[in-house]
Amino acid sequence: MTTRPPTPLLRAEGLHVTYPGRHGGPPARAVDGVDLDIRPGEIVALVGESGCGKTTLARALLGLVRPTSGRVVFDGRPLEHTSRALKSYRKRAQLVLQDPSGSLNPRHTVYDAVAEGLRIHGYGGDERAAVAEALTRSGLRPPERFFLRYPHELSGGQRQRIVIAGALALEPELLVADEPVASLDASVRGEILALLLRLRTELGLSALVVTHDLGLAWNIADRVAVMYLGRIVETGDVELVLTAPRHPYTQALLSVLPEAPGDPVVLTGEPPDPSRVPAGCRFHVRCPVLADGEAARAGVAESCRTRDPEILAGSGDAQAACHWAQVTTSAT
Repeated sequence: MTTRPPTPLLRAEGLHVTYPGRHGGPPARAVDGVDLDIRPGEIVALVGESGCGKTTLARALLGLVRPTSGRVVFDGRPLEHTSRALKSYRKRAQLVLQDPSGSLNPRHTVYDAVAEGLRIHGYGGDERAAVAEALTRSGLRPPERFFLRYPHELSGGQRQRIVIAGALALEPELLVADEPVASLDASVRGEILALLLRLRTELGLSALVVTHDLGLAWNIADRVAVMYLGRIVETGDVELVLTAPRHPYTQALLSVLPEAPGDPVVLTGEPPDPSRVPAGCRFHVRCPVLADGEAARAGVAESCRTRDPEILAGSGDAQAACHWAQVTTSAT
């Protein structure tokens, strides 16, 4: 008897976010058709180069950006873009930003920074106890020692823990962490990643971790979604995707990691431009598999240039939006 996967806590269905073009130019398709599920207690890593749409997708999932089309479903209910609905949703889904220095008011004490969300949402319990509990869960003990300190008096790792504590104070079910360790020293990154894993274990939190670092994804995620030019091009369990990548873009990203075997794959062509998405596979103009003739030998070169692969399902099953990968996988 097979067990059915749990109902997603968060689901993106056919999500598009389009911005007007500059100076009358073509519109920028920042998110260009995304299905993505995040299940209860699951950590999903969203990876890709800068400019691929990761942050825009994360903001749309949080209701900070209104989709041009498609919808976000949380706990079985479509997200409504009204002030009341968004306020209620943001108590359950919290954002952790990359730069703690930029997200903390330098004039506010640690206590006020952590208590801010409680006050916005009209928390009726013991505020001091809630702030102390959030700081303790974030690894800042004893919490009272930090109450009256200011951000400039703390290390970068401590400031990031303050940001996480401010999110935890509202007892959310989902964290969306946008490059949560990118601005931290290497010695501190592991501590913050370990904290996020511990919070998942202790509180059952779900998380979407946005990162350009596939090594980080390996260390923290259950599942990975690789994004390129507004769309997810490969997804699956993190171990499967990172040890046996099927999409040439994923293979190129992995090839530059220090521990990767062989020579790095250097992608040719211009960086992604969401206002000029090419016909066919959106990666084909930079694809080494097409450039070196492998796609032609597999009989899919014309499809790569002219036929857009289908949008991947959000379920998290191992999938790659690549004509060459589909042919070579089915042949093995």
